[in-house]
Amino acid sequence: MGIVPRVRQMIQPLSDCCLPDDSGDDDEEPASPADKSELHHTLKNLSLKLDDLSTCNDLIAKHGAALQRSLNELDSLKIPSDSSEKLKVVNERATLFRITSNAMINACRDFLELAETHSRKWQRALQYEQEQRVHLEETIEQLAKQHNSLERAFRSAPGRTTDPTQSFSQGSLLNTKGEDSEEDEDTEYFDAMEDSTSFITVITESKEDRKTEEGPVLGSVDWTSSDNVLGSASIEPKGSSKVKRRARIPDKPNYSLNLWSIMKNCIGRELSRIPMPVNFNEPLSMLQRLTEDLEYHHLLDKAVHCASSVEQMCLVAAFSVSSYSTTVHRIAKPFNPMLGETFELDRLEDMGLRSLCEQVSHHPPSAAHYVFSKNGWSLWQEITIASKFRGKYISIMPLGAIHLEFQGSGNHYVWRKSTSTVHNIIVGKLWIDQSGDIEIVNHKTKDRCQMKFVPYSYFSKEAARKVTGVVSDSQGQAHYVLSGSWDEQMECSKIVHSSPSSPSSDGKQKTVYQTLPAKLLWKKYPLPENAENMYYFSELALTLNEQEEGVAPTDSRLRPDQRLMEKGRWDEANTEKQRLEEKQRLSRRRRMESCASGCAAEEAEKESDNYMPLWFEKRLDPLTGETACVYKGGYWEAKERQDWHMCPNIF
Repeated sequence: MGIVPRVRQMIQPLSDCCLPDDSGDDDEEPASPADKSELHHTLKNLSLKLDDLSTCNDLIAKHGAALQRSLNELDSLKIPSDSSEKLKVVNERATLFRITSNAMINACRDFLELAETHSRKWQRALQYEQEQRVHLEETIEQLAKQHNSLERAFRSAPGRTTDPTQSFSQGSLLNTKGEDSEEDEDTEYFDAMEDSTSFITVITESKEDRKTEEGPVLGSVDWTSSDNVLGSASIEPKGSSKVKRRARIPDKPNYSLNLWSIMKNCIGRELSRIPMPVNFNEPLSMLQRLTEDLEYHHLLDKAVHCASSVEQMCLVAAFSVSSYSTTVHRIAKPFNPMLGETFELDRLEDMGLRSLCEQVSHHPPSAAHYVFSKNGWSLWQEITIASKFRGKYISIMPLGAIHLEFQGSGNHYVWRKSTSTVHNIIVGKLWIDQSGDIEIVNHKTKDRCQMKFVPYSYFSKEAARKVTGVVSDSQGQAHYVLSGSWDEQMECSKIVHSSPSSPSSDGKQKTVYQTLPAKLLWKKYPLPENAENMYYFSELALTLNEQEEGVAPTDSRLRPDQRLMEKGRWDEANTEKQRLEEKQRLSRRRRMESCASGCAAEEAEKESDNYMPLWFEKRLDPLTGETACVYKGGYWEAKERQDWHMCPNIF
């Protein structure tokens, strides 16, 4: 068999078996019919090039033979001696050319024989991977059908409510023994069959009862007369502003989209590296979602006036929980900000604070945030979002420390966010849950608050979205018990007595806290009218993307694809989103090229990602030992001058 036909024979199976690469680089996009068409087109071109090679091979053989015959004929002629010498030189060169050509052809033949030896192995490997991929898709679809059947059987079981969403919100979904749970395989999040709290709370009504109790009593101040700040923290009138803020946005269009058709190719991958259409988004950026954490800022304004650090800790803990209340219905993802994108919230007049966010890294996505309040506190953080698609749910892990400092007392609090999980990606109604343990530390007084976000489980007897916590001083003595839910409200109860409980059957022992009646710390604001058609935005969220004069040209309000989506023009928004992403890729490639000219090739990739933020700078955090971006100043001064010459053109 000739060389070229054998190569063509090897290429054809590859054209049938080749799968698109799924490496997750910045420039990659999910496989599409267009990608497969391009692959077949490339293989067709290779086949045409082989035809050209075959023609050249035939011509070399033909003309080489003709040249040799001509030289032999010349050699037989009687010619002068000087010409004979030249002819001899030509003959030698022709012989060398023939030898070289034969060597090249033999090397090509050897290469093809070696490739042919391994081609069957490649074909089998590719075929196996293709079959495994098809098998995995069929298995997951079958699991989805079984899950859907289980859900229907569960809803129709005797004694169950017909609305699973209502049942979940009431915390009344319980499985009978032996019934399979939707999430029983995911023990990382849902192994919550036993009581999740590590303590038991008993409420004491009268001071006389407290006096007769044995053991240490924590605090002798009358609960009804003390903690005035805590007692007034639950009711907070919303600030008034001379600027009239909008109270609605255009209703969300009814776009249908097959989520599974896109997500099935993304299992196990980092979500920030998966190009998604705007259909999965809400018309806010991650920077604006981060700013939403300030909706219940009045809790920190109240905490400024606390004389006791443990009382202040209660309000700080309630504030940390309140930031999750906006997520309960918000299952759409925010826009991933462009590198260098910013968002400001200049609300000194009605909220008493100024907030600035900047996207300081694109992969992994990381945002720096700084807040100054004229009421005596400041907050800063750098949050990096790590996320994974697990097949049936999406895990979102915000990484990074949150700092809060009160100028008057010098109390400095540090904590981290919990893990968010979006469930029912394949089948059923999407819902979100929070899970994990959070520790808030006052680095001045060493007070601590240990909080637990209880993950929901069909087997658990706990209420849905439950949060519990204990506030202790530097000596480890507990002063307050916190309880509530991250989507509704938080309460605190003052501890007057503590003792160990009797050991349970499994030998475990819990602490029994005897407390005074609970006081409300925080309660969620009701959602605006028609919120279900406006992405379930709160009143603050509705104002975040409102157009304002004088903001930086990098502000999220000026992002064109996000603005088009908010107006309901999703097709145009998708086109604009692709343009912005390609522009960002081009900027990144330019940074890589400029770096590659001045450093080693292996360092070029690393150096190109070493982006220098405009308003923040990297510093070593002495409390956590981590390097984080901290506000270096200059933004509000630039806004006052309306001097934005230093801002990059990212939109």
